Amino acid sequence: MSGLWAAWDRFWFAPTPTSTLALVRVAYASVLLAWCALISFDLTAFFSSSGVLPSRVVRPWTWSLLDVFGSDTAMTLLFAVLVWAAVFLLVGFHTRLAAVVAFVVLMSFERRNLVVLNSADTLLRLFGLYLALAPAGAAFSVDRWRAARERFWEFPLRAPWALRLIQVQVSVMYLFTVWLKAQGETWNNGTAVSYSLRVMEVARFDLPRWLTDSAVLSNVLTYGTLAVELSLAVLLWNRRARPWVVAAGLLLHVSIQTTIMVGLFSTTVAVGYLAFTEPENASRWLLRLRDRLRRSRLGPLRRLGRAGPRPEAASQPQLPWPDPVPAPVPASPKEAERAPSG
Repeated sequence: MSGLWAAWDRFWFAPTPTSTLALVRVAYASVLLAWCALISFDLTAFFSSSGVLPSRVVRPWTWSLLDVFGSDTAMTLLFAVLVWAAVFLLVGFHTRLAAVVAFVVLMSFERRNLVVLNSADTLLRLFGLYLALAPAGAAFSVDRWRAARERFWEFPLRAPWALRLIQVQVSVMYLFTVWLKAQGETWNNGTAVSYSLRVMEVARFDLPRWLTDSAVLSNVLTYGTLAVELSLAVLLWNRRARPWVVAAGLLLHVSIQTTIMVGLFSTTVAVGYLAFTEPENASRWLLRLRDRLRRSRLGPLRRLGRAGPRPEAASQPQLPWPDPVPAPVPASPKEAERAPSG
C-alpha cells in the first residue's frame, strides 16, 4: 500500500522540468487568439443585446460578467481585455494573472450565448482553468526573463499536478466519447461516419459518392474512429505507444477538420496532446530554438537566444571547490626599485 501511495504522490507532485508546461502555455494562448480572431467577426451578432440572443438564458450555478456589464461598449471592452490577456499569456507576462483573467472573460462570453458554442469551446475553457492553476510562467516567459535573465533557458522544477489535470482531461474525454458513441445505433452498425459526411450544413465540400455511400468504407471508418479514440484514452499513458496513438489521433482530427466544420476542436485537442510531451523532449526542442535564435539576424531575437551562459560554458563541469588564487606576476627590475621597502 505504501508503494501505491508513493506512486500516486510521485505522479502528481514529484518536481519535473517546466519545459512541457511552457509549450502548452504558448500553444494554448495561440489557439485562444485564433478563437478571438474568428469570433470577432460575429461579436455583436452573438453577444450583444441586438444580436440573435438579446438576453442570456440563465441556468443554475452559472454567471457571466456580461450580466453586470451588459452594454455593447462594455462587451467590446471586455473582448479587448480577453485579447490582451491572451497576448500576455502567450509571452508569459504576469502569467498567472493573465491566465485567470483569460479564463474568467472567456467563461463570461461562453455563458452569454451557449447556442453558438461547441465542444471546442468547453475544452478551451477547461484548459484555461488548469493553466490558471499551474506555474505556467516559470519557464520561457517574460516573467522568467525578469526574474532570472541569466537562467532564462533553464526550466525550473515544479510539481506537475496542474499539467496532469490536462492529461487526465484528454484521456477522460476520449473514454466518455467512446462510451457514449457505443450506445448509439449508427456507431454500432458502422454507418455513423457515412451520415456525418453527408450533413450538408457542416460539410466543407461535397465528397464523392463512392466514399459516402460505401458500406464497407463506412464500416472501416466508423469502427476505426472508435478504435483510435479508445487507444487515445488508454495508450496515451504508455511511453512506447504514445507516439503512435498521437500520430493516429492527429490524422483522425486532420481528416475531420478537412471535411467537417468543427471550429477549433481539432486544434484545441492538439494542445492536450502536447501536454503528454516528455520534459526532456520539450527541453531539447526549446534549446534548439535557442540555438536558432542565436544565429538570428534580428537583434532582439539574437539577444534572447544569447541570454544566460553560452552553451559551451554551460556544458563544462562545475568544480566543487573554488578556483585556486593565481600566483603573483614577478615585478620588473624598475618596478622593484620603485617599490617601497618593507
